[in-house]
Amino acid sequence: MRLLPLILAAAATPAAAQVRQLPAPIASAEAARQGVDIYLVNEGEAAQSSVPPARLEITAADGTRLVLEPVSGSPAEVPAHGFVKLGYRLAETGVAAAQPAPPAAAPIARETVVASGNGEASGFLDRFAPYEPIYGVVGADDAGAKLQVSFALKPFGGDGLLSRFTFAYTQTMFWAIDRPSAPFRSTTYSPEAFFDIPVAHDLNVAAGFRHDSNGEDGPGSISVNRLTLRAAKRFDLGDGWHAELVPQVWAFLDDTSGLDRYWGYTSLKAAIGQADGIKLSVTARGNPGTGKGGAELFASYPLAGVGDGIGIYLFGQAFTGYGEALDDYRINDTHARFGIALTR
Repeated sequence: MRLLPLILAAAATPAAAQVRQLPAPIASAEAARQGVDIYLVNEGEAAQSSVPPARLEITAADGTRLVLEPVSGSPAEVPAHGFVKLGYRLAETGVAAAQPAPPAAAPIARETVVASGNGEASGFLDRFAPYEPIYGVVGADDAGAKLQVSFALKPFGGDGLLSRFTFAYTQTMFWAIDRPSAPFRSTTYSPEAFFDIPVAHDLNVAAGFRHDSNGEDGPGSISVNRLTLRAAKRFDLGDGWHAELVPQVWAFLDDTSGLDRYWGYTSLKAAIGQADGIKLSVTARGNPGTGKGGAELFASYPLAGVGDGIGIYLFGQAFTGYGEALDDYRINDTHARFGIALTR
């Protein structure tokens, strides 16, 4: 991780806290992609709890405007006349067209009104974020089309435990475009709620509850409830490359369909990618006792911006094994599809 010359948070009292940058900036955007160390220094007589700035805007030595974001947003306890080191990295939209950094203090929520819309919002939408990939892909023959939407929401603000509570929702739809009427042959609905706790700047642990359902009632209904526990570890590989490992375990609260024979009780996600470059991700799950399982591969590459500040990804998705669609969890199949993604 490269060292950015000290950025000080000098404070005798919380109200006097400020963040300033010393004159010598970081060399370039490429250097910032490798990671940046930020030092919070307390020149006061008492320890202070300081929340790392959500975004830091700097100008590199080569003249490029950069925006940095913290690897972890957890409050840092800075001892009197001491310092702590925090990890920052280049934001995905942190080069050239970066938006100005918001003020350190939380802004007053202002209502956003859209003239052509049917609703209004007051600050709440700022707590939404991408979760699983949002994409639309198409394959040959009976692979059809696959669409997925997903988001995460943190209902509570602040810095306490409730600020780590997250509600997420993912909906995956299978569109049989190879059939004459082109029906949606299957849809999986997956709401979940969990606490996401940062253990270190590159390690998070999450525990919670997930429901998966095909949305049917009566004899055709397939649904399952699980308690989940996962860890996400990120590795900085240099030159803008990073890797991630996400092992997950779960326990079924109810399983009347025998899904455990096909899903098992564990999964492992492994990903490698480069900032503003290619990303590969594979997730595998299964039951060693029955020899049944499945694996899904995602491959993506950012395309040139469309319009002003809107970007999309060239996206590939492939699945092999059992249970790509909840309705077909007993069917062993292999499909590959290609299209675009809004998030990856």
